[in-house]
Amino acid sequence: MSSVAPSVLDTVATGSYHSPHDVLGLHRGTSASTWVVRARRPLAESVTAVFGDGRRAPLVHERNGIWEGAVDGDHAPYQLVATYAEGTAHVADDPYRFAPTLGELDLHLIREGRHEQLWRVLGAHARRHGGCAGTSFTVWAPDARAVRVVGGFNGWDGQGHAMRSMGASGVWELFVPGIGEGTVYKYEILTGHEGWILKADPMARLAEVPPATASVVTVSEYVWQDDAWIAERARSQPVTKPMSVYELHLGSWRPGLGYREAAEPLVEYLTAQGFTHVEFLPLAEHPFGGSWGYQVTGYYAPTSRFGNPDDLRHLIDRLHGAGIGVIMDWVPGHFPKDAFALARFDGQPLYEHPDPRRGEHRDWGTLIFDYGRNEVRNFLVANALYWFEEFHVDGLRVDAVASMLYLDYSREQGEWEPNVHGGRENLEAIRFLQETNATVYKTFPGVAMIAEESTSFPGVTAPTSAGGLGFGFKWNMGWMNDSLVYISRDPMYRAHHEGELSFSFVYAFSENYILPISHDEVVHGKGSLFARMPGDHWQKLAGMRLYLSYMWGHPGKQLLFMGQELGQISEWSEGRSLDWWLLDQPSHRELQDFVAALNRVYREQPALWTRDHEADAFARIGGPAWDPNVSAFVRRDDEGDAVVVLCNFSGVSIGDLELDLPAAGRWDEILNSDAAAYGGSGVGNLGAVHTDAAGRARVTLPPLGALWLRHAR
Repeated sequence: MSSVAPSVLDTVATGSYHSPHDVLGLHRGTSASTWVVRARRPLAESVTAVFGDGRRAPLVHERNGIWEGAVDGDHAPYQLVATYAEGTAHVADDPYRFAPTLGELDLHLIREGRHEQLWRVLGAHARRHGGCAGTSFTVWAPDARAVRVVGGFNGWDGQGHAMRSMGASGVWELFVPGIGEGTVYKYEILTGHEGWILKADPMARLAEVPPATASVVTVSEYVWQDDAWIAERARSQPVTKPMSVYELHLGSWRPGLGYREAAEPLVEYLTAQGFTHVEFLPLAEHPFGGSWGYQVTGYYAPTSRFGNPDDLRHLIDRLHGAGIGVIMDWVPGHFPKDAFALARFDGQPLYEHPDPRRGEHRDWGTLIFDYGRNEVRNFLVANALYWFEEFHVDGLRVDAVASMLYLDYSREQGEWEPNVHGGRENLEAIRFLQETNATVYKTFPGVAMIAEESTSFPGVTAPTSAGGLGFGFKWNMGWMNDSLVYISRDPMYRAHHEGELSFSFVYAFSENYILPISHDEVVHGKGSLFARMPGDHWQKLAGMRLYLSYMWGHPGKQLLFMGQELGQISEWSEGRSLDWWLLDQPSHRELQDFVAALNRVYREQPALWTRDHEADAFARIGGPAWDPNVSAFVRRDDEGDAVVVLCNFSGVSIGDLELDLPAAGRWDEILNSDAAAYGGSGVGNLGAVHTDAAGRARVTLPPLGALWLRHAR
């Protein structure tokens, strides 16, 4: 008769016991030299434990498929040999003979929310353990009564693969011998009220191709070739470097290309166009393609739509080899309610805040993370580090920061609860963002953390040591909104709205800004950038060249969504390709050529990027006859070089405009958006502008055109 209570054996038999290793496996017997072996083998005719040194221990059936036997000698590895009615013998290692695969320090750091390499201890990891090849499974589910691993390896019946509770940490663990890379799995979780529920692994590093939702064991064998890139990155600061970002949705840039297949054409295209960085819309796993990746279910799993994680590593490595930085969209502000994923993960609110006033985005139909919970905060901070460590990304653009900062975001009076000080700020989210940024910059010098933040929240790019959020950059949404409203106006009426264009100069140095014309500005009825321009086809293309010249010359870095560089006419849709056929039309090919020239000249002029964040490196330019249709300003670098940006937003040429340039002498035209080579009318100043001794010049500005002038010292 077993010394274990029958009720416990019955619970172990069904895989419902919280600590199956306390019952199954090898345990001390009644004497110092005796060991007891227990195993779960339902329907077996006989079960024998065979030790590596030749000892054999026949087991006796106790009840409900639980077998038990004794053996003398030392503790040693063993295998179970079970025979069944058909006469076959099945030999297998026993999952319950193995020690835990994570230690007390790991559990302590998880509880404290300070495990910066969380992905190395949680999730599924193919490894050798206790002399045996297999996969360790580890999951955080503190409210679960029991957890089981299920998959193709056990016929999706987890009764024989119950995990052990690791105590107050809320972590559950099991090493399953004999399975490895490619194993498809989920967790079965016994909740207090809902019974058994089936969940994908929150820490999975690969998932099935949607609409399938299971997790997949993956092993990386990739060898990076970008050591020189990483070393140079660590020695630099993005704020003083050129940054011209091409924002890209991988699925619709050129449909049908996976990570690996896209590498060469994307490198070739970005190199030809002169962009310094590419920013991918979220590539973390998501169930609905129409969300563009902004409703994430697998934060540690690159979407399998385009290949495996090593394929993504190859793509990023190739981009680095071509001198192109990689920014990834990151979405820590909310997650979807899909039943297979994070929502009510162990039957209770776990990753989401339990109070719906703080835990639910009604507008988006999503849930909000509980930023005040150590383990949840750790899950997200470690995830940011994961993308830098495992995929060598050069920056994370953090989505919807404003929704995280304010408790009353998109809520009416009475639908939100003030913080402990009676204010509307989400103090836990603020601390989370500060911790994330500080930890990232400490660990990966030279990278960029970028906030999509649409309010006047102070200190977004101020250091955390000064009470700021600690981001490296902030999207300038004010500039974007004002300038798009302005450029959409008929040139005849723009003179009455000059403030929409110039107001951004007032606050241009209050943060480290990126000027974004992103995917959000070319969807949902807004039309493409081309479609916003007034006038006929020629005027629209001229307006685009003018607007982009103003944008690239304006203080701050730049971001342009794919397709705008070729004058995409139709509104973007994730379900179809860009309108590459437009390049068969010379006028659109000329616009694309202009963007390449714009990027080339921008990169060649340090005055346009080395001091983006310094107010004394910028000044507006005027003259005796100020024209409200003209935006004129100068940019300077540390060496004293200067570039003047002149933009004529009227529909007619302006001749002999008197301007006081910042230095006397010759100013060379280094860019003319109206050049005939780019489809313009060819109006200009014969390549240079000359001033009198006081620095006053007479300048001809082309219609809907921009000039960049560089002082010839």
